[in-house]
Amino acid sequence: MRKIYKLIFRNRVPVMLVILVSFITLHSFAQSARISGIVKDEKGGTLPGVTVLLKGTSTAVSTDQGGKFIISAPLNGTLLFRFVGFTNKEVAINGRNNLTISLQPESSNLSEVVVTGVFDKRKAINASIAISSLSAVQISKQAPVSAADLLKSIPGVYVNSSLGEIRNTVYSRGVSVGSNDGASGYYYVSMQEDGLPVTNATFNNYGPDYFYRPDATLDKLEAVRGGTASILGNNAPGGIFNYISKQGGEKFEGEARVKLGLEGNGSNPYYRGDLDFGGPLSKDGSLTYNIGGFYRYSTGAKDPGYALNKGGQVKGNVVKKYRTGSIKIYGKYLNDHNGWFEFTPTVSFTNPKPAAGFSPTSSVLVPGVSQVFPLNDNGFDTFNTKSLVHSTDRAIGANWTQRIDTSLTFNNAVRYSSKEGKWNATGVVYPLALNDFVTASILGYIGRPGTTHLTNARTGAPLATIFSQSGYDYTVTSNNLPGTAIAPTSVFFEPLLFTDNKVKELIDQFSFSKRLKDMSFTLGGFYGYSNVNQSTGAAAIGVGTIQNHPDLVNVTLTDPTGKVYQMTNANGLGGIGGSGLTISQATQNQLAFFFGHNWQINRRLNLDYGIRYESMNIKGSVRPNQANPKSSDPTYGGADGNPLTVYDNAGGTAGAPLPFNKTVRTFSYSAGLNYKIDEKTSVYGRFSEGNKAPDLSTYFAANTAFANSMLNPQAQKVDQAEMGFKFRDKNLTLFVTPFYSVLSHVPNVQTFTLADGLTSYSPPVLYEKIRTIGVELEANVYLSPNWSVRGTGTLQSSKAVDYKVWIANNNGPADDAIMDYSGNKTDNSANLILNITPTYDIGKFYSFITWSYLGARQANAANAFELPGFSQFNFGSGYHVTKALQLSFNINNILNKYGVMSWSRPGTFLTALDRQGYTKAQYEADVKNNTPYSTIAIPPRAYFLTLAYKF
Repeated sequence: MRKIYKLIFRNRVPVMLVILVSFITLHSFAQSARISGIVKDEKGGTLPGVTVLLKGTSTAVSTDQGGKFIISAPLNGTLLFRFVGFTNKEVAINGRNNLTISLQPESSNLSEVVVTGVFDKRKAINASIAISSLSAVQISKQAPVSAADLLKSIPGVYVNSSLGEIRNTVYSRGVSVGSNDGASGYYYVSMQEDGLPVTNATFNNYGPDYFYRPDATLDKLEAVRGGTASILGNNAPGGIFNYISKQGGEKFEGEARVKLGLEGNGSNPYYRGDLDFGGPLSKDGSLTYNIGGFYRYSTGAKDPGYALNKGGQVKGNVVKKYRTGSIKIYGKYLNDHNGWFEFTPTVSFTNPKPAAGFSPTSSVLVPGVSQVFPLNDNGFDTFNTKSLVHSTDRAIGANWTQRIDTSLTFNNAVRYSSKEGKWNATGVVYPLALNDFVTASILGYIGRPGTTHLTNARTGAPLATIFSQSGYDYTVTSNNLPGTAIAPTSVFFEPLLFTDNKVKELIDQFSFSKRLKDMSFTLGGFYGYSNVNQSTGAAAIGVGTIQNHPDLVNVTLTDPTGKVYQMTNANGLGGIGGSGLTISQATQNQLAFFFGHNWQINRRLNLDYGIRYESMNIKGSVRPNQANPKSSDPTYGGADGNPLTVYDNAGGTAGAPLPFNKTVRTFSYSAGLNYKIDEKTSVYGRFSEGNKAPDLSTYFAANTAFANSMLNPQAQKVDQAEMGFKFRDKNLTLFVTPFYSVLSHVPNVQTFTLADGLTSYSPPVLYEKIRTIGVELEANVYLSPNWSVRGTGTLQSSKAVDYKVWIANNNGPADDAIMDYSGNKTDNSANLILNITPTYDIGKFYSFITWSYLGARQANAANAFELPGFSQFNFGSGYHVTKALQLSFNINNILNKYGVMSWSRPGTFLTALDRQGYTKAQYEADVKNNTPYSTIAIPPRAYFLTLAYKF
């Protein structure tokens, strides 16, 4: 006994350690258990193939076809759930032996059900269309400035959002003619909100992004390129981009976000708040609601001295589900003010950068000013630059789904809206040379002999004097103007552009879907009615100093007798009322019927095809502005009766109506075949022929008797062939889509002047044809439990197969000639577009960086030069402080790259507007002389901090 005692206690330390380790080990084994559970998506659907990993070990299992799993793990352990397309999730076991796990989607997932661009709901891997989707989780990690920014990670889609929150340009697969630089930015594609077009009426400087803002109510974005957009898109063969709103669930929940930022390379404040909440209105959960919205205030990336974006929206819906269907009633009120950025003086075509005195954050917009002006002979309005483009939208709608029997379903979506887009904006800010008759005409001293004096309207400092002997010759006799290196003896043209667009719309789309054993049939229709009223013209004319934050310029003229004429008022504005407003009115009636057939030939092979007949009638008139004929009379006193105050001598009236009543009818079709190789892999092929009827811009542009008589709207054609390879595994989703796209019958209508110098004529219409060949790539790769990479890319070649223009030469048709650009590369179409985002995600923390690359693009149809390609890097990081509270930080354009998206040629006002007339010879001369030109680039570096609270 004594020996045993000595053996134990003499070596008590090692022995006690052995006992302690044994106890811990035995305790751990005692606490290990058989843990079972099920993994579901955010909507309650089960997820097969989810990796379930015991954290800190290599022990892992996968969920079965029903989303269930069994794993052996300590009851105090932690499980990591990982599945491609969804956010990683860590769950502490905490003594439980049965778990129900819900994963939130993160990015495009081929196993997810899609509703856009298909005749019936189906998984993306089974759909013979090129579709991508972004979830609310993925969207919340970004810091988009506009709705278009969310489309930058969609393959095959070109996005130019450099102007700001509105007037963006979006197109797909090279189908781009007529949709450049904001005026008609969504010409071939449809921006939809919950399955219906945001607006069915489009025309110059009026489009869907004036009336849609993504906020916390956005649940999902689905993007279809080409294909079935010919059938299910409304006059939009290029693609459908459907922004789908959240609906209430079985329990009350919501989210509040506060977003603070510094735009303009950290110098301009940004403030935003979002709120979204919803839940059941009945005990059984059959009646739910969701409501939310946002308010935002910012001075933009280029602070003009006042808020460039201010306003917000509120929207909501109520959903009633019953045994045989559901009905959703929704409404939205948007009230927002937005400006956009004008062109910045630039040097170097190969390495563009702002000219001396300017920077990426410089603003050339007119300073804050308020001016009363006449609305022809119908009273007055007040132009206020701080009001910007004031967009309002009051909309109410309903979606109704009714199962008539077990195989027949009726769907109807309807919306009524009253929209207004009221412009108080500055545009076409280009230099005006003081010794040019165009400048003299704009400022009102044409035909007036004497000395014109220019002074700074803010400081009173003298800027320049111009002497004219006859009123038609101009000599600059003194010059203290800034910006002489950009344009000598010049000022910025700063017109105050007023437009009031009022549109009332009713949109309705219905369908009957019949399901049989192996096939389904869909028969549907679309009706869109738009009542459009537009008033447009110049409220006043101003000129500004060529510098960052231009000052307006006061102009006076002293005639040979010593009389002093005030060409501008105290605000530095002249030509009050411009030349009068052009008044346009139209009703657009669009009626379409479509049919679709889906046939599951066998368990692997699926065929679908569809046809669409569409009729668009546009009836209305244009009343072109008629300038006040007395405005150039030196004895005319204008509004105040004083001949010496010339600034109020302008204005005008609307002329006689020029009526139009045209109908364009089209027939489109699309057919696709999808072959499912196995549960992970499928391939498809599709051919589509779509049509694009001219929008209201064509009709409103017919504002002369001659143009009105020549009005002959015809549809453009879009033919597309595509193939797709789709693969989905636990660690990879891959979508590869080669495509072939032809845009044809694109009219090029030109107007020239006869030998009398007054009468207009148009040479025969030439029709253009553009061909694009390319491949779209989309992939999500999970490299480890913590590392993932999402990448999208577009490799394409776009060619002007048939592209001819008339050259006028001298007045009259005698020496008109055709310039043939056929065979040239299409302008503004990059050969390579890439977006690659590696993400590190561990526990409560995530971080990512996105590399975006836009390749070189031809600047115009003449291929005079290339806009250089560039890279942009964005960074994002977030931390879940608690289960409900998350803090995220984003930096857009980390390296502050000046990436050019748009350009204008060297020269003064009228010359700068003619980009297509710029030749390679002129380019080479301008390069040699280092001549400045103008560009718009991607927004400079911006920082955003977001605090989100979920409840």
